[in-house]
Amino acid sequence: MAMRQGGPDPKEAALAEARCLNPHPEQVTDPEFLASEFFDARDAVQVKYEMVRKVQAGGAPVTEAAAAFGYSRPAYYAAAAALEPATSSPARSSPGPRNS
Repeated sequence: MAMRQGGPDPKEAALAEARCLNPHPEQVTDPEFLASEFFDARDAVQVKYEMVRKVQAGGAPVTEAAAAFGYSRPAYYAAAAALEPATSSPARSSPGPRNS
């Protein structure tokens, strides 16, 4: 856990408690991500979101984006699927069975 002069880093503790702490933040090498203080490689949710955005909005190849954010291709596809809107599933075209 990262230590500050006054003790443990509260953000890192909160991420760990929420089970959102990236176990390998040092593997994030995307230059745009690392150039901004807004982004935090310790935040797994933010890292995965930005990885998916890099592909979907930025046009980066999946393999390249996954490597730059410290994840595998299967992890990219899992994150992309998790970010799909709930309304993307096909609507039922007919009512379900009726009880008599």
